[in-house]
Amino acid sequence: MNDQQDRHGRSRNGDFDGIHDVVVIGAGAAGLNAALLLGRARRKVVVIDAGTPRNAPAAHMQGFLSRDGLPPKTLLDLGRAEIARYGVRILQGRVEEIDHGYYVRMAGGVVLKARRILVATGLRDELPDIPGVRERWGKDLLNCPYCHAYEVRDQPLAVLGTHPGSVHQALLLRQWSDDVVFFPHTMGPTAQDREQLTAHGVRLAEGEVERLVVEGDRLRGVELADGRVFPRTAAFLFPRMVPHDALLTGLGCDTDGGWVVTDRTGLTSVPGVWAAGNVVDSRAQVITAAGMGSAAAFAINTDLLHEDVDRAVEHHRLTATAAG
Repeated sequence: MNDQQDRHGRSRNGDFDGIHDVVVIGAGAAGLNAALLLGRARRKVVVIDAGTPRNAPAAHMQGFLSRDGLPPKTLLDLGRAEIARYGVRILQGRVEEIDHGYYVRMAGGVVLKARRILVATGLRDELPDIPGVRERWGKDLLNCPYCHAYEVRDQPLAVLGTHPGSVHQALLLRQWSDDVVFFPHTMGPTAQDREQLTAHGVRLAEGEVERLVVEGDRLRGVELADGRVFPRTAAFLFPRMVPHDALLTGLGCDTDGGWVVTDRTGLTSVPGVWAAGNVVDSRAQVITAAGMGSAAAFAINTDLLHEDVDRAVEHHRLTATAAG
């Protein structure tokens, strides 16, 4: 160790020389919370941020104890400032590939060597090709009732039938409004679906959705192909959620039903590689993803500790043998 390095080989200006203990790919709630714990454990950690958070269109984040209603960007800014206090470095950029041996290759040619890797790259929401959908997404066209329904409570709500989970979404939203209309669109609800919706007080508007009616930068209604317009002030749809898991599948991680499989700590089938957050769990809210990052960090640090101790014992035995 020289005068420009601390006891972990970390340079005083925050850069890392040689091998990183952990490379975290993704700087959302899961990645940042993992980096926070690992930084506090005095591990050499770098976080790679592509700068495309899934919840960027949302004005507020709900359901996070002590942070309810906070803008998502504010949470990320606070998290970045917190991990910086523990010497965790953030690199802006996109990872193109992870090689076996834990080499992380970034666009532009930068290559990082890690002892362990955590992938927290999230997912993307694929939206139906309906005029108005992309423009209103995250504003008054919403996804998760638990995240957003309270803010539009007692309003006339629409649910667009774009996913097998749309019927459940419509049934659930009756907890927040007495005026919920379900638009089957191109999906065909079963007889049981129709009975449940009707019995639970959800009206059905048959016909294909033509567009969302938007006036004055606000949703005003849903128009069907036959010209009928149903006045609505907020709408919900269930997007197709596609995980950003190419880095994991490229390593050969086991999958089930299109999603990478992990144990309860986030460990994948590839030794030394963890995954947390929406990349492996589409249902994870921000607070859930943060918890998954925390669980992964504990497991990663323990795994590194075992390796450190094994190496120390091996060195000790070699030294003792040489001395004897």
